[in-house]
Amino acid sequence: MVGVIDTDGDRAEWTFPAEADAVRTARHAVRNALRAWGLLDAVGDMTVLLVSELVTNSLRYASGPIGVRLVRCDPAGLPPATGPVLLVEVSDPLPDPPLARLAGPDDEGGRGMQLVACSARRWGTRLGRTGKTVWFELALPGYDLTRD
Repeated sequence: MVGVIDTDGDRAEWTFPAEADAVRTARHAVRNALRAWGLLDAVGDMTVLLVSELVTNSLRYASGPIGVRLVRCDPAGLPPATGPVLLVEVSDPLPDPPLARLAGPDDEGGRGMQLVACSARRWGTRLGRTGKTVWFELALPGYDLTRD
């Protein structure tokens, strides 16, 4: 059962149980939100890929609910000329930050954080009261946050 927390305005937020279909369900929820915002062509594939990787990490290493949040915003702490971004956050109850490692050519895993680091404009982790959040930003070139 997916808990839809908010899908109004400039943000969408869900909670997924730590079950095998959470990755698929998260991909569909994110894709639908981006479609509704008119962002699917601009950042849809990359956003869905990175969310899929982070939710997979949460399933692999943590137990408990997985939160996914999308926010269309002007980036805090950056000059206005930098432009709007899509902020994506994936949270789980495990407080340990993800470890970026170099995956060998024959390794079946270990590329998720590399993908985030190489694809996102900025990314990081932060501790919360009940776990951690891994976040990343994708630039929204040519997108006007006031046009909805």
